[in-house]
Amino acid sequence: MKFTSSSLLAIVSLATSSHAFTPLPNGYRLAVPPSSSSSLRMSTEVTDETKRVTKKEKRLQYMKSPSFYRQGFKDVRPAVEKSMGEQFKSSLVDELKSNDFVIEKDGVRVHLAKDFGFCWGVERSIALAYEAVEHFPGKTVHITNELIHNPEVNDRLHEMNVQFIEKLGEGKKDFSKIGEGDVVILPAFGASFEEMSLLNSKNVDVVDTTCPWVSKVWNTVDTHQRKGLTSVIHGKYGHEETVATTSFCEDYICVKDIKEAEMVADYIVNGGDKEKFLKYFEKAVSKGFDPDTMLNKVGLANQTTMYKKETRAIGQLMQKAMMKKFGPVEAKDHYLEFDTICDATQERQDAIHELVENADSLGLDFILVVGGWDSSNTAHLLEIPQKAGIRSFHINKATCIGADNTITHRTIKGDIVTEKFLDDLEKKVVMGVTSGASTPDKAVQDSLSQIFLLKKVHSGSDE
Repeated sequence: MKFTSSSLLAIVSLATSSHAFTPLPNGYRLAVPPSSSSSLRMSTEVTDETKRVTKKEKRLQYMKSPSFYRQGFKDVRPAVEKSMGEQFKSSLVDELKSNDFVIEKDGVRVHLAKDFGFCWGVERSIALAYEAVEHFPGKTVHITNELIHNPEVNDRLHEMNVQFIEKLGEGKKDFSKIGEGDVVILPAFGASFEEMSLLNSKNVDVVDTTCPWVSKVWNTVDTHQRKGLTSVIHGKYGHEETVATTSFCEDYICVKDIKEAEMVADYIVNGGDKEKFLKYFEKAVSKGFDPDTMLNKVGLANQTTMYKKETRAIGQLMQKAMMKKFGPVEAKDHYLEFDTICDATQERQDAIHELVENADSLGLDFILVVGGWDSSNTAHLLEIPQKAGIRSFHINKATCIGADNTITHRTIKGDIVTEKFLDDLEKKVVMGVTSGASTPDKAVQDSLSQIFLLKKVHSGSDE
């Protein structure tokens, strides 16, 4: 496992010890306490809010059952650690790291980003899931979503006979196949409040692999709720993590980028066509959302894998909007912000920024980004070289690089396309490479090996 100093500090701050499997507060399930009337809005006074049980409090109550697990299972841990090492470790990546992140082989010079690949939260999630399967032999094991956005890991879970809950569309899932005494894994993105409530009502064992950084965001939106704020969430409303986060909100609006944030900021300051505004954001707001009343006091949170510079820009935009509307003195009472971008996301973004800034001096022909096509943090890594005008490709596995010198990759717009890869097979290739936080080192090795092989085969055919 790779831990940077900031990641280690994060572990200490997010858990009661530095052990990767140290639980957050207690275990899981009690009966759901009755909530107050659904008509009680975030705009009510804080004194009224204290009289009702919040979703966070209910979640913590759910987490008090001995059949809820966050620590993993020590009885099977050695075997799981060995299995993960065999599946994910890479001798080539180890060689790159020991050689100042540079290697040259078969006419290809590779510059590896200083921070890349698996983060602590992802490794923890995988280990918990694998341990659950081994610890409950003979039991049917389900998972509410993909564990992480990585095809190799999810394929491995399928091979381990883990049953993926069927998605029915419109955000709905079929939980009917979960039987009494089954095991249910919650993925790294977390599960929605409604899903946790449903599982609480069933006689099942729950293994929660939610990344602690995601839980930190949930705590942030709970703070918004208690302070009477509407949560402005920088994230993709359909992303699993954001779906879970919004389920713990009362009033919220999701903005996927600075353009949508500007629309919200303009409405805060100037008002506008309410019907048109709600039509545009119809899938990205809470039920009964009223922009005329619910944008007077807002708090910012974000999907942990978003582009941090954009989140900061959105925060400044919201702050300026409140200053324009309420004045510099009162603005602080109308806007609240917490930094909920995880360290691993920021470190990987900083590392590819360094590659981009040095692209000319290094003579890079292109930058390869390896990671799941539906991985948000990996997609944002691609945006950095793309916006700098550097040729770059996002692939999800090594087989995207064809023996016919083609590459199948995901564009910045989300399209999957196939095109010619290396411009000149006669020429020495100089490339940069990085990988998303849910990508194992082995995937990087396999991808680089495909490129080495492509060059070697071409050189051999010319002899």
